[in-house]
Amino acid sequence: MDLLSPIKDHHSERRLFIARVVLASVIAFILLGMVIARLVQLQVFEYEVFAAQSQGNRVRIEAVPPIRGLVFDRRGTVLAENLPAYQLELIPEQVSDIDDTLQRLAGLGLIEAEDIPAYKDLSESGPRFKPVTLNFRLTDEQIANFAIQRPRFPGVDFQPRLVRHYPEGELIAHAVGYVGALSKADLERVDPTDYAGTSHAGKTGVENSFEDDLHGDVGYRHVVSNALGRQIPTDSREMADSLPTDESPSPGMNIYLSLDLELQRIATEALEGRRGAVVALDPWTGEILALVSAPSFDPNLFAVGMSTTQYNALQNDLDRPLFNRAIRGAYPPGSTIKPMLALAALQTGAATVERRSMCRGFFTLPNNTHRYRDWKPEGHGEVDIHDAISQSCDVYFYEISVDIGIDRMHFYLDQFGLGQPTGVDIRGEHAGLVPSREWKRQNFRERADQTWFHGETVIASIGQGYMLATPIQLAAAAGALATRGIRYEPQLVAAVEDPLTGQRSLVAPRRLDDVRINDDEHWNTVISAMNAVMQDIEGTAWGAGGNAPYRMAGKSGTAQVFSVAQDEEYDEEEVEERLRDHALFIAFAPLEEPRIAVAVIVENGSSGSRVAAPIARAIMDEYLGYGDDAP
Repeated sequence: MDLLSPIKDHHSERRLFIARVVLASVIAFILLGMVIARLVQLQVFEYEVFAAQSQGNRVRIEAVPPIRGLVFDRRGTVLAENLPAYQLELIPEQVSDIDDTLQRLAGLGLIEAEDIPAYKDLSESGPRFKPVTLNFRLTDEQIANFAIQRPRFPGVDFQPRLVRHYPEGELIAHAVGYVGALSKADLERVDPTDYAGTSHAGKTGVENSFEDDLHGDVGYRHVVSNALGRQIPTDSREMADSLPTDESPSPGMNIYLSLDLELQRIATEALEGRRGAVVALDPWTGEILALVSAPSFDPNLFAVGMSTTQYNALQNDLDRPLFNRAIRGAYPPGSTIKPMLALAALQTGAATVERRSMCRGFFTLPNNTHRYRDWKPEGHGEVDIHDAISQSCDVYFYEISVDIGIDRMHFYLDQFGLGQPTGVDIRGEHAGLVPSREWKRQNFRERADQTWFHGETVIASIGQGYMLATPIQLAAAAGALATRGIRYEPQLVAAVEDPLTGQRSLVAPRRLDDVRINDDEHWNTVISAMNAVMQDIEGTAWGAGGNAPYRMAGKSGTAQVFSVAQDEEYDEEEVEERLRDHALFIAFAPLEEPRIAVAVIVENGSSGSRVAAPIARAIMDEYLGYGDDAP
């Protein structure tokens, strides 16, 4: 018999339903508990963490660049300052046709047409709401012209800012240097966080060497921005109070140089129209009183930005105005080294005060027919060491060079600082060169070329051949002659000042190793002869120093640019100007208590005594207070 099953078991279904409801409720309560626990964690225990993250999403830290320190001369005259200026800016998102806008701005003379592609690239490379600077320094005329035309240029406006300015322009360009836009190489060298918000850095001179002091410390401010990164105003006091505290920037330190601006002006005017350099310093401290390289350039062009045409014109100028001849120009020193070689000869016994030589206008080595000519074709006759210096007799130094030898010449010239950097506190200095046998062995590949020849010693004795020196090395050597062997490292920066407190820290003179000459009479002999160079009627620079109201010492030099064959004569009038001899002169004064040492070089000036010596005299006159008595 079949058993009939009920269609539904209401009791079982009810129990199943209740079990499912209970299970769902338990799961729901567990999930709700987890949500509540997470909310408690976020809102109570981790509130500060997420509040800070939330604040960071809407508050952006913006760098505030510091004010760059000022640069002064020794008397407090401003050489580098910061001036308010207006820059022309374009906001890409507000300009419908950037090409047309840039072309019309060029038509008004507000930008250079050749720079338009660069400005267009800048406008496309960053956020479209961020301004692009088109002109770093608008003139009053440009501001007036643009103000009239402003309605025609939506999205373009001028904004105020500080720019570096050099009141003396070309006068101090190579000493103070200039600031320029930060390059990729600059950003690799410096800490990027220290230069956040900064667009310029020192490139040359003091601006570069003392960049860390002049730059200052960057500050920060907090700005509210939306999700797109656009800044929004903090109109309400409540919103302003909720922002973190800003950090103000610290201004850069002020720098005081040892430069005498009037002396700098005199030297610059004396070199006007010529290529050359002048360095004057205090022999007892090493403080540089004048540092001039000619021709020069306007450093303000770099500070405010220049066109491609302007930069190429400076770069391609045959006279090389950007080249700092004072510390980087390496020239044959010519006869300016003769006082130092005379000291070496006296010290080593290669010469004595009594020794006399017959100068017939040329010198020959034993068993050699080659004639090493004197600058005076007919010769000087019989001369001693005093005459040889005062009249610059080449033959006398040819003779004693053979007895001294190149290695001892190198040893004594090295003591005067030749052939090595002086250590001046601006970068880029050339080391110069004083040759030796070892130097030649190390710098020539072919074995035959590594041999040092007696003829090379002969020409080295008059500062020719391989020998090279910079104007600042010659000035330092002149200072060592003035102090009778006491040497100081040349320095441009005399003091560093905190602009907030006014506290000034002096830079102490840095003394170097003395020149080792063991007999004071040797100094007397050489310095007496250097005095005769300028103030004895037979001296080579009598025309420049004979009528001076004070006693001075000097030595002229003339350095060949090219070699003259044995059977040829050098005719200045027939030689191309850039192939003429360089004119050099070193000097110090007053003779009894020296206060200034000077080195002058005039490229292709032909005669040291005729061209360079009057420049040295004018500088010494100005510094010693005899400016009206100059020849």
